[in-house]
Amino acid sequence: MKSDSLSSNSIFFNFDLSSLNTLHLNSYAEYFVEIENIEQLKVLTKNLKFRNMPWKILGGGSNLVLPPKINGLVLKINNKGLKLVSEDNNFWYINSSAGEIWNDLIQWTLMYGYFGLENLSLIPGTVGAAPIQNIGAYGVEVKDFIWEVNCIDLKTGVEKKFTNSECLFAYRDSIFKKMSHSHYLVWDVTFRIPKNNILHLEYGDIRAELKKLSLKEDFPPHIAQAIVNIRQKKLPDPRIIGNAGSFFKNPIVSKVVHNDLLKKYPNLVSYEVSVKSVKSDKSHISDKEDNSECKVNSYKLAAGWLIDQSGWKGKKLGLVGMFEKQALVLVNYGGSITTSNEVQKLATEIINDVKNKFGVQLEPEPIFW
Repeated sequence: MKSDSLSSNSIFFNFDLSSLNTLHLNSYAEYFVEIENIEQLKVLTKNLKFRNMPWKILGGGSNLVLPPKINGLVLKINNKGLKLVSEDNNFWYINSSAGEIWNDLIQWTLMYGYFGLENLSLIPGTVGAAPIQNIGAYGVEVKDFIWEVNCIDLKTGVEKKFTNSECLFAYRDSIFKKMSHSHYLVWDVTFRIPKNNILHLEYGDIRAELKKLSLKEDFPPHIAQAIVNIRQKKLPDPRIIGNAGSFFKNPIVSKVVHNDLLKKYPNLVSYEVSVKSVKSDKSHISDKEDNSECKVNSYKLAAGWLIDQSGWKGKKLGLVGMFEKQALVLVNYGGSITTSNEVQKLATEIINDVKNKFGVQLEPEPIFW
C-alpha cells in the first residue's frame, strides 16, 4: 500500500499470521491491514464497519503469543522514518517511526555517533513496541532514553503525546499495557540521547567478549558488536526456530526472601536493585515492606537460573520446550502447526515447578492475545 487511502483490496479476511510472529504459531486474523501512513489509520478510525470491532496492533510480533483465531481487525504498523529533530549542549533528540525495526535504529545511531543505546542491540521487534514493553538488556532500559511517545487514539483518531513520566515506566511495563490505555497506538518515539554517554560493561560477558574479539571497551560500536555476538551465541535465530526471546521476567523479591533462598541455594544468581515501587511484584514482598512511595532495596533473581535448576533447560513438552543453551528461552519445534495452547501449557508447568521449588512466582514476558 503506497496510497493515503484504503481500498477493499487492502484489508484481508482470514489472514495467516504464522509468518508475522517470531514464535511461528498457527494464528489467523479475522481481518488484517498494513498501515504505512497516518492518513490510512485515520480512515480506518472513521470506518463504521471496523470501528465496532476489537483492534489489535502488530509490530514485529516478537513479544506475542497469538491464539489460533483473532477476532476483529489486526493492524500491522509499517510506517518508516529516522531523523535527528534537534540537539542542545547535552542531548541529541532522535525521532523514529514505530514501524522501524529496533536494531535498525540502533545501527543508525551508531553510524551517526549518537551513542547510548548500544546495550540494547539485537533485541527483536519494532520501535513502537519498545516503550510498551520498556525493553531492556545488559543493565540498560529504554525508559532512560525516551523523551516522548506520540500515539494515536484509536477511538477518535486524535494524536496524543506522552512524556516520559506520563508513560509510567516500570520493569517490562508501561501505561500502554494497561487496559485503560490499550486503545492508544504508538506512532513514533522521540529519544533523548546524552552526549556524555555512560558505558555499561558490568553485565553478562561483555568485557570478556570484548577482550576475546580484541575490541575497545570505550567504543560503543565495539560494545554493540560484542553484545550481538553474545546474543547470537545464546539465543536461537527466530528465522530458523520459533521463539520470543526471554520468555519470563526476572522476578524481584524482598531482601528477606532473597536471604532465605541464599541460605538454601548458595549458588543463587541474583543482584540487588533499588526500586521506587514494587507494585507489580508485591506478591514477593510483605505488606509491611510494600511502600510505593519509597525506594526499596530488593533483589532481582535470574529466571533462567531458576528454570534450569527446576530441570527445564533443554526439556520438551510436545512441540515446545526450553532452549538447550538458554533455559529462559521458550522455543517452538513444531513450526506453524503449534498453537498457543501448547505454549500456555508449558509455561504453566514451569511456573508451577519454580513456585514449588523456590516459592517464587514467575511471570511471562510476552503478551498473550
